Amino acid sequence: MNIYVILKQTFDTEEKIVLRDGQIEEDGVKFVINPYDEYAVEEAIRLKERYGGTIVAISVGPDRTAEALRTALAMGADEAALISDERIGQDEYSVSRTLAAYLKTQSSQPYDLILGGNFSIDNGSGQVAVRLAALLDIPHASSVTKLSIEGDRATVLRDAEGDAETIELTLPALITAQQGLNEPRYPSLPGIMKAKKKPLRTLSLEDIGLTETDIAPKTKRESLALPPARQAGKLLKGDPAQQAAELVKLLRTEAKVL
Repeated sequence: MNIYVILKQTFDTEEKIVLRDGQIEEDGVKFVINPYDEYAVEEAIRLKERYGGTIVAISVGPDRTAEALRTALAMGADEAALISDERIGQDEYSVSRTLAAYLKTQSSQPYDLILGGNFSIDNGSGQVAVRLAALLDIPHASSVTKLSIEGDRATVLRDAEGDAETIELTLPALITAQQGLNEPRYPSLPGIMKAKKKPLRTLSLEDIGLTETDIAPKTKRESLALPPARQAGKLLKGDPAQQAAELVKLLRTEAKVL
């Protein structure tokens, strides 16, 4: 079984976001594998342990993303590919087109299963994997908390906003992981040492047959701002009717939500 894991490098969840000139300041920041993508890497390793095969971790991002891919290799992935080109932006359309082009070039090692995280903790759009499945014309299931494979069929249990759905898909398919699917392992020291010798290719747009026009973004960020500082609370006085009237007044005049 050939398993491809799409992953993203994101800020550590404990990092404080600092803006400078409308951009997120990255100096001195710790980066990690997007936590939801860690579930995908772990699930790929468990499937390989059960059925055999090869795991390829792939990412689109700047050169520093190689660190996240090395972590995936240390966890147990067999090889990795980083598509790093300054012409690729963060637009979900651009990233999904890039990933699709890469996967279509892997004829010698075609995908049986593609795994990814439900969404990234920075943008939180949850679009890249779904767009990728559409571009590859394969079935997909998102927010999966349980996965089993039998032959060319995958059966998944997916979180459906507090409910649960059981879905059967025909492979090849794309599945995104939700918290609860597994508990990701920590890279062991032998795994870290082995990761240094595992192949990690760095590719450009030309290597996967794309031009800048092919991945021209469909959206762009107009502005970025931190939420306003939280103000001190107010104690409303009087009887319940007076408090209710004062609350409505404050919501209309200060909070401007009415």
